[in-house]
Amino acid sequence: MPQMLALKAHDGHTLDAYLAQPQGAPKAGVVVLQEIFGINSHVRSVADVYAQHGYLALAPALFDRARKGVEYAYDATGMQEGYAIARSLPLDGTLADVQAAIDYLHQQPGIHKVGVVGFCWGGKLAWLSNTRLRGVSATASYYPGGIQEVITEKSQCPAIFHFGAQDTHIPQSVIDTVEYEYPGFPVYKYEAGHAFNRDVDPKVYKKDMAALALQRTLAHFQEHLS
Repeated sequence: MPQMLALKAHDGHTLDAYLAQPQGAPKAGVVVLQEIFGINSHVRSVADVYAQHGYLALAPALFDRARKGVEYAYDATGMQEGYAIARSLPLDGTLADVQAAIDYLHQQPGIHKVGVVGFCWGGKLAWLSNTRLRGVSATASYYPGGIQEVITEKSQCPAIFHFGAQDTHIPQSVIDTVEYEYPGFPVYKYEAGHAFNRDVDPKVYKKDMAALALQRTLAHFQEHLS
C-alpha cells in the first residue's frame, strides 16, 4: 500500500515523501521528481505506475523547504506560485533532499540500484542527480526546463531525455545542445508540447506519446537497474 513517510537530509531538514510499493520483491528503486506543482495526485500516480512495474518508487516533497503540503492547480496562479517557490529554493538544499530519497531506497531490503526520473523542473534535477549525487545508476528527464544551463556537467551514469517537438517552453536549440553534448544518450522528440505526460491535464496530455515515453523509460531502467 502507498504511504507517506519522512526523510531527513544531511543538513537536518525533514521532508515528506510518497512511497509506492510493488507487489512482491522490488527489482530496483526509482525516485520520482516533481514538477512545480508539488506532490499532487499526478505525481503520486506516476510513482504508482513505477510500482506497478516492479519498482519501489519514492517521490520526495521538494517544496517542503519552503512550504509544507504544496499542491498547486494547473493554472496561471499555480504556475506563478510554483515557479516562485522553485526559484527561492537553494539548489544545494534541493539536491540534498533528492539524495535523502536515493539513500532511503538504498537502505531498503533487496534494493541494489536506484534510478531517478523527473518532469520539467524535476527533469533538470534528475540530470543533476546524474552528475552530482551518489548512488544513481540511471536517469530519465522529461522536458527538463533549464537543462542547457547544466548539460555540460559530466555524467556519472546512463541518461535518457524526452522532449515535446511543439514545446513552447523549451526551444529546439536546447534539444540540439543536449544531443551535441551527449550524442551517446537517447534524446527523443514527440509530437506533443510541454508536459505531455501529465494525464490529469487535458490541455497538454498526449496519451500515445506518454505511453511511448514510458515504454522507453522502463526499457532504459530495465537495462541499467536490473
